[in-house]
Amino acid sequence: MRSGVGDAERCRVAIGLIERLPEPAVMLPAQVLGELMLVLTRKAGRTREAARDAVLGWADSFDVSDSTWASFQSAFDLFGKHEFRMWDALVMAVAAENHCRIVLSEDLQHGFTWRGVTLVNPFLPDQSPLLAAILSQDD
Repeated sequence: MRSGVGDAERCRVAIGLIERLPEPAVMLPAQVLGELMLVLTRKAGRTREAARDAVLGWADSFDVSDSTWASFQSAFDLFGKHEFRMWDALVMAVAAENHCRIVLSEDLQHGFTWRGVTLVNPFLPDQSPLLAAILSQDD
């Protein structure tokens, strides 16, 4: 059972993963930053100002990619054909548009591949070979 924000083990894993990811290998869809703002204010109890500062810190640290009309059109297909939630479909579409290999998410279907982008749950006990390959780029 997941306890959500504040789960010490998942926080430890997430921080360790972020520290190991090569910065050039990370792209943040703007949609994800919007969702982070909501999580920080609604679930983590941060003030709007503190959440804003945290989100801008992420944006300062990694490339951010905006949603385009083409990415929305692709997301509509994922939404319709694969029954993704619209905003998750948009994240996948932006990732594909930016030639990403993986999207890290614990909420989506681990192993699902679309347009060369594979969903990877970084909290599963067996690490994805795709994620392992990205992490070994910096070694």
